[in-house]
Amino acid sequence: MIHKKNAIFTALFALFLLIINLAFPSLSLTDIYKYVDKQGVVHLTNVPTDVNAQYVLVLREKRVQFNTGLGQDVEMYDTVITKAAKKYNVDSALIKAVIKAESNFNPRAVSSVGACGLMQLMPATASFLEVQDSFHPEKNIEGGVRYLRYLLNLFNGDLPLTLAAYNAGEGAVARYNNSIPPYEETHTYIQRVLNYLNKYSSRDN
Repeated sequence: MIHKKNAIFTALFALFLLIINLAFPSLSLTDIYKYVDKQGVVHLTNVPTDVNAQYVLVLREKRVQFNTGLGQDVEMYDTVITKAAKKYNVDSALIKAVIKAESNFNPRAVSSVGACGLMQLMPATASFLEVQDSFHPEKNIEGGVRYLRYLLNLFNGDLPLTLAAYNAGEGAVARYNNSIPPYEETHTYIQRVLNYLNKYSSRDN
């Protein structure tokens, strides 16, 4: 009976989210995952962090895409980027590439799921990184680069996996046995960042 009630609740909740998303596209909805624990209790979350749980994606949000052309202000934050790059030993060209793909160098950018600033930090991530103001360019870059460093360490320097985790979450990568999740948006994101990385690396040489 518990399993049946949980299944009905999950279906109704997913349907509710879908209706809201279709009726009010301006509202920020994130990806919603579920898993059932050993007691048969259904858990719903937008941040699947438990690597031992068998998450199932029940609702996927529409991603916001930015202009993919190289902007005119790619050098605006060079001083801040260089500082963070040296502090965390992360390639400055990679930082630029992530910023370009995430926000198109717009420090006021906000995604449909509430990610903010140049490196599009989610509120929970910003809180974890102790970034009090995600719209402050230096603080945002500092936090974003620190997170990149963490992911690079977590995945032993594997850049595609690091970018996949930055885009889809480290939990998603873990669920697919430390491989890139089969999300079209994530694969596209990785390729975009790598393309920008190649361009920015060429500029620096």
